[in-house]
Amino acid sequence: MKTEVNENSHVSMNHQSKGGRSQSGLRIHNERRILSIIRKEGAISKAKISNQTGLSAQAVTVIINGLEADNLLIRKEIKKGSVGQPSVPFSLNPDGAFGIGLKIGRRNFDLTLIDFVGNVRATLHQVFDYPTVQGLLSFLEDGIKQITLNLPSEFASRVKGIGIATPYEIWGWAEEAGAPTEALNEWKEFDLANGVSKISYLPSYLCNDDTAACSAELSFGNPHGFTHFTYAFIGTFIGGGVVINNSLLTGNAGAIGSLPVPVIKPNGELATQQLIMKSSLFVLENMLNDAGYDSHQIHSSDSYWQEYLDIVDDWIEQVAEGLTYVALNSAAVFEAQAIVIDGIFPEDVRDKIVERTNNKIEASDLRGLSSLMCVNGVIGSKAQSVGSANLPLLATYFQELDL
Repeated sequence: MKTEVNENSHVSMNHQSKGGRSQSGLRIHNERRILSIIRKEGAISKAKISNQTGLSAQAVTVIINGLEADNLLIRKEIKKGSVGQPSVPFSLNPDGAFGIGLKIGRRNFDLTLIDFVGNVRATLHQVFDYPTVQGLLSFLEDGIKQITLNLPSEFASRVKGIGIATPYEIWGWAEEAGAPTEALNEWKEFDLANGVSKISYLPSYLCNDDTAACSAELSFGNPHGFTHFTYAFIGTFIGGGVVINNSLLTGNAGAIGSLPVPVIKPNGELATQQLIMKSSLFVLENMLNDAGYDSHQIHSSDSYWQEYLDIVDDWIEQVAEGLTYVALNSAAVFEAQAIVIDGIFPEDVRDKIVERTNNKIEASDLRGLSSLMCVNGVIGSKAQSVGSANLPLLATYFQELDL
C-alpha cells in the first residue's frame, strides 16, 4: 500500500542500525507480533503466544505485562484446563486505542472513528455530485469535533492518527463521474496530507481508498481465513486489493478497475474495455438515467433499489461477468482462493452479485486452475472508511503492513 506520512507524524517502526535490529527495535517488533496474534485469535493465553512466536515464556510475560499496563490488553475470564494451572486469555482492549478515518469519494465524504478492535464508535456522511477541496476542508473541520465529542477526555491521547483514503488520481475520469474538469483539477495542486494536518493535530496516513477497504477486510473480516485472495469494492468506480500470504500487496496492486476485459461489439467484433466501464456504480446510474429515473436516489436509501429491480438485475449480470474474469485471472496468476466482494449497495444486491459470480465461475472452464469461490465481504459499505481509520492503528501497533 503506497502510504504517505506527513512531516508531523511519528511512527516508531524502524529502530534498526546498520548492524541489525536494536534492542528497542526488537522489543517493538515482538510487541507488534504479539498484538497481531491476539487480534487474529480474539483471545489467547501467554503459553499459546509463546508457542506461536518461539519467544520464551518470560519474554512473553514481560511484553504482555507492559501492553496491559499501557491499557492495550485486557484479561478475559480464566479458562480452567484439565492439567496444570488455569490459563488466562488476553484480548485487545477496545478502549486501548482509536483511529479516525477520512474517506474521500467521488460522490461522498465519510469520517469515521473506530476503536482498537474495529468497532465504529461514530461516523459522519456527506453526499454530493462531485468532490471539491473546499467542501472537504469544511466537512473535516467540523467533523473531527463531532465524532470525538462523546469520547472521554482521558482517551484523547489514545487517538493515534487520521487515515485518509482517496481514489488514485481523483481528478481522473471526470466525464464518467459527471464532474467539471476544473473542479477536479483543484485536487492536483492540493497537498492532501498537509491540508488535513493543518486542521487536525494528529499524524496523517494516506492511501488508495480500495486498498484501505481491503485492509479492513483483512484486519477485521475474512472469516474464511483465506491467505490469498482478491478483494473488489464496488463504488462509483470499482477498485480492489490483493492479499498474498496474509499480507496486503503495496503500490498499485489490486487496481482491477483498469483491467481490460473482453467485450463483444454490436457488430460481433471482439474488443476490450476496462472493468471500470462495466462493473461500477456509475454504469448503473447511467442505466437509470437513460430509463428516466433519478439515479441519485440509490445513494439515499436501500429501498429505492427495489423500485428499479429490472435495471438493477441487468446491471448485476454484467458486474458478475466482469468479476468472474477477475476471479479466473487471480486464480491463474497467484492461486487466489477467493474473490471477496463488497461495495456501496444493499446487502441483498451484494448477495445476488456473489451468487451470480459463483454461478459463472462454476460454468467456466477451470481446467488447470485451483478451486476458488466468490464470497461477500463482512465490513460492508463502510469498508473504505473503516479501512482508513485502521491505518493509524496498523502503523502504530501491528505488523501486517509496513506503513
